[in-house]
Amino acid sequence: MASQRKATAISRARSIEHLGEFWDSHSLADYWGQTREALFELRAARRRRVTISPELYAQVEAEAHQRGVSPETLVNLWLTEHVGTR
Repeated sequence: MASQRKATAISRARSIEHLGEFWDSHSLADYWGQTREALFELRAARRRRVTISPELYAQVEAEAHQRGVSPETLVNLWLTEHVGTR
């Protein structure tokens, strides 16, 4: 159920759903003068990189394409299945 909140300044939407509907059919470019700067911090989990050979990556990429996912998603899935079961 949508939570009811104070209407937003530009869209006058009172719920996340209505806000989404508004911006699905409007361009921010038309309202740029009504916006204001916002400051916020993002705290993302630190990621690690593992390098693999270009040949192996090509194989992973081809398999991922067949499955309709990104190579990163496929590798994470495989690692979770293999390492996560121990």
